[in-house]
Amino acid sequence: MLTPLSSKSWDYAKAAHLLNRAGFGGPPAEIEKLADLGPERAVAHLLDYEKISDPTPNPDWAKPNPEEIRKFREAIRNGTPEEKKQAQREEQQTIQRRMLELRGWWLQRMVRGTRPFQEKMVLFWHGHFATSMEKVRNPYYMWRQNELFRRLATGSWEQLLIDAGKDPAMLIWLDQAQSKKDHPNENFAREVMELFALGEGHYTEHDIGEAARALTGWSLDFQTQNFVYRPLIHDNGDKTIFGQIGNFDGDDFIKLIVAHPQAPKFITAKIWNFFAGQVPSPELNEQLAAVFRANGNNFKPFLRELFRSEIFYSEGIIRNQVKSPVQWLVGSVRMLECELPPTLVSWGMLRQLGQDLFAPPNVKGWDGGVTWITTNTLLTRYNDAQALVEGTLPALSAGDFAKKGTVGGGGERAMKALQRIRMGGVKVEKILTPEQRADKATIVAALEHRLFQTRLSSDQEQTLREFLDAKTKMSDADIATTVRLMMSTPEYQVT
Repeated sequence: MLTPLSSKSWDYAKAAHLLNRAGFGGPPAEIEKLADLGPERAVAHLLDYEKISDPTPNPDWAKPNPEEIRKFREAIRNGTPEEKKQAQREEQQTIQRRMLELRGWWLQRMVRGTRPFQEKMVLFWHGHFATSMEKVRNPYYMWRQNELFRRLATGSWEQLLIDAGKDPAMLIWLDQAQSKKDHPNENFAREVMELFALGEGHYTEHDIGEAARALTGWSLDFQTQNFVYRPLIHDNGDKTIFGQIGNFDGDDFIKLIVAHPQAPKFITAKIWNFFAGQVPSPELNEQLAAVFRANGNNFKPFLRELFRSEIFYSEGIIRNQVKSPVQWLVGSVRMLECELPPTLVSWGMLRQLGQDLFAPPNVKGWDGGVTWITTNTLLTRYNDAQALVEGTLPALSAGDFAKKGTVGGGGERAMKALQRIRMGGVKVEKILTPEQRADKATIVAALEHRLFQTRLSSDQEQTLREFLDAKTKMSDADIATTVRLMMSTPEYQVT
């Protein structure tokens, strides 16, 4: 079932499929390069990203800031009522500004970065561990977790679970920093088994309570902003977890999870679903889990076999996955070779489409799949397509942007920010040659090749040709409208 794809079966369409799923898609020239490499080298080109330099600088505030924390606490502790309000106002504005910068920073990595597969894995882990700024309220912690996912994107499962559990954002998100031996908090213990590593039905309530005891001592030094182990609040008694007895600590608990028979099946099924767009059959997942376990619970060799497998390129998987909002936006920008909308606009688009980065809806993350598409979000996609192509602002009000205080200052301030925004739109001469633009039939074929990597139905092609035929003197604006019409088809919403 995991038979490697034959090099004889490798072509442009399969190279596009690989780039769409293991990255965020791209223009024809990028796909053709992968097609020329053959399946094995194409997969290696994406997966072995460590060999490619990453020049992206970090945000200038992405570092520990104990002095900033000290000044804020001093103002709250000793300031007058007005000074306290001012300090809180300034902190809130700083948080809002930095979170907007962080969202833009990550989106630019997805669009322009040199390691698309690494960023796709960061997106997967962000949805998997589903930590939200709504509770963490510290941009540095959110950036740091994002970097953790980048650093361990394709490494050891055990190391990732341990480091994610000790991550400051996670310690706050699931209340582990508050857990003590006399009052062990069960949130992280429960979620790491239910949502991160095993799934329901593979642990007991007793396991949760005992695991919470094992995890006591994992805490956060709010001054240094680092994980700290506090032995005085750790429960040193014996615990019984998964039927095993011992004086387990947090690291021991994670090792017990990774050794659990269900652990490889849980994570391989979730990864397959993310990249293939469907839940694997039990037979397929047994093979996936066996590959994962045979490679020491390391992700890269498992992913290499996944992307080399014949089944990954089967008819039921290619162009059968609904694009997430991030995939839709980033993929559109990459395929159209245009500029990513300004961060304020990009953030507004994604939030309205249902995927607000750094603010997943709950601890389970985004459901994905067909849930991305509703009557409202589909119409929003069509409107956003027009905004991208024409370089106009999307149909979002200032109140929408200012919702939940994310950009601060209310609707009036958001409106002023919107009025300063300029968008570039699609440059037709950049995506079509003069020869292609001169012939109406060739225009449709070239755009199909770019946007779909396959042909639309004959009826859809005929409709597009009739639209162009009605133009006595065809302009670049007419071609841009054709792009928008193609992006407003059901076929464009899948990849």
